[in-house]
Amino acid sequence: MNVILNAVIVLGILGLVLAGALYVMSKKFAVEEDPRVGKIADILPGANCGGCGFPGCGGMAAACVKAADAGSLDGLNCPVGGQSTMEAVAAILGMEVGSSSPKLAVVRCNGTCENRPKTVVYDGVRSCRIAHTTCMGETACSYGCLGCGDCVDACQFGAISMNEKTGLPEVDAAKCTACGACAKACPRNIIEIRTVSGDSKDAFVVECVNKDKGAQAMKACAVSCIACKKCENACGSDAVHVEGNVAYINPETCVLCGQCFDACPRGTIVSLSAAGIQRKSVEKSTSKSASSANAQSAAPKAPSKEWKPIEIKYDAALLPSQQVLLAGPKDISNPVPASKDVEFEAKRTDAPLPPSQMILLGLK
Repeated sequence: MNVILNAVIVLGILGLVLAGALYVMSKKFAVEEDPRVGKIADILPGANCGGCGFPGCGGMAAACVKAADAGSLDGLNCPVGGQSTMEAVAAILGMEVGSSSPKLAVVRCNGTCENRPKTVVYDGVRSCRIAHTTCMGETACSYGCLGCGDCVDACQFGAISMNEKTGLPEVDAAKCTACGACAKACPRNIIEIRTVSGDSKDAFVVECVNKDKGAQAMKACAVSCIACKKCENACGSDAVHVEGNVAYINPETCVLCGQCFDACPRGTIVSLSAAGIQRKSVEKSTSKSASSANAQSAAPKAPSKEWKPIEIKYDAALLPSQQVLLAGPKDISNPVPASKDVEFEAKRTDAPLPPSQMILLGLK
């Protein structure tokens, strides 16, 4: 009995000593949290999406306090809360925040089932990341959307969905918070968090990331960029540049003039707004129609006037070379020879005509 009682007493004393030591250590090494961090965390939406670049809303709140102590909130933005949330944060910190341009997730691929037909069938796990690692996809384009929907699964706001008809993801501009989760989930970097203009979210975007050369890109997709530089040459604000065989429009310098949209011969550049996407209608010529057009262009033009036989009168015999020259076209604009319309007196020549010249003159 005494052994048990002694053990209890020893353990109790040891617990009291260790508790006291922990208390002293907690006071000595305590880290005091700025009360402003908690206040800012309560204002933030709590989505913990990481779109701000920090690990959750707590990290964003701590970063705001630290930036305020440094004297500026520049570069900090909550994409979910938007401008109103950042203004509330700035009010707590006794600072002012500049206005930030609205942003929107943009899918830079228009490789629909019609524009980019399938060449193989992918029979694996329906994951873009796995498909990208194991194969080039179901089409001849190794840069385009894989259509497995990883971006849809990553979005916490229901702002992106797969279109069953086109096989491509579509972004709802009204719901998109530009958090960037979908862009991080895409293994081919097709989705871009892009600066747009005002509440209407206007922008011009090149819906292609294919870096293959023009001929190969055309075979893979009917609306691929072919790096023709017509958009670059048409732009008056130096916002469009072709690099790596694909065009890109800089949203910071684009003035929304639409010259690149009109100049693109492939319909690759689209007009984006909150109301939806406007695409340029481009007539797609088939090989049959192309060959027909080439045949028409190669056919000789009809004569500009009605041709009548001419009558040659002369007072001396013509040389064979002169007769051959006269048997040529009567109008240089018409390539059709007029040998059938020329009448000669074959007897009045200085020498017999060779068979080849007689055939040319239509006399044999």
